[in-house]
Amino acid sequence: MTFLRGSIVPLVTPFRNGQFDEAGLATLVDWQIDSGSHGISVTGTTGEPSALTTDERERVIRAAAESVNKRVPFVAGTGSTHHDETLRLTRFAEKIGADAALVVTPYYNRPGQEGLFRHFKAVAESVSIPIILYNIPGRTAVNLEIDTVARLRDACKNIIGVKESNKDFEHINRLLGKLGRDFLVYSGIELLCFPVLAIGGAGYVSATGNVMPREVARLYDLVAVDKWKEAQDLHYHLMPLNDAMFIEINPVPAKTALGLMGKISPEVRLPLAPLSAANEAKLKDVLAKYNLIEEP
Repeated sequence: MTFLRGSIVPLVTPFRNGQFDEAGLATLVDWQIDSGSHGISVTGTTGEPSALTTDERERVIRAAAESVNKRVPFVAGTGSTHHDETLRLTRFAEKIGADAALVVTPYYNRPGQEGLFRHFKAVAESVSIPIILYNIPGRTAVNLEIDTVARLRDACKNIIGVKESNKDFEHINRLLGKLGRDFLVYSGIELLCFPVLAIGGAGYVSATGNVMPREVARLYDLVAVDKWKEAQDLHYHLMPLNDAMFIEINPVPAKTALGLMGKISPEVRLPLAPLSAANEAKLKDVLAKYNLIEEP
């Protein structure tokens, strides 16, 4: 499954005057592809899915698929805390031609491992497109255990990988050790993008790619041609920006940065709030050091 490797950028969902900004999304998609991103994803964590109605999520997924237009792989975020909504969105993603669906562990209700197995199995069996599991225990309050991932891979041939937004690097090592490096494991933690590649991961889904897509994609490209020292240097070069993207809750800093760069309006929806003035000043300093904006 080589076509789903590399930097799969989790795009923000741009809003303008409180409404989904479809033209803004199309502009972001073009910029990402022109910058060398290997894939595009929408309505994952960075895309504020819980701030969108189900109809809006379908509209964002359709608009993104049309903008990408098969130029690179397109991965639709379809997970929800509601099982039937997840089924609906995943079937919709297949209908509009998504290359894969990214399905997050249900949040808030904290299901056990058997519940997670049955949920993901039912979702995978409802479609024929590839399914990428999404484990983000810091936000969902549940961890998708390695044995459960293995059960799902064995039960459903279209479950082809997992995005691990898991700071436990030992967990990721043991996951790859058990499932093998043909199983596609993506880092969802910015500081682990390079380490995950080093142990056989397939790529990463990095919020920082919203702001510096060319450099974030280059990290994978360097590793792919065994330029490990250059990749290591780039890993450390990106670290201050990676940190700045989480100065407050994602995607607030990324949207603020894109607003300062003139790409989109930086609007977020409640209950998220705009970046504080103090943190915006810090973000501006970081962006200026990367020549993304002029010195404040």
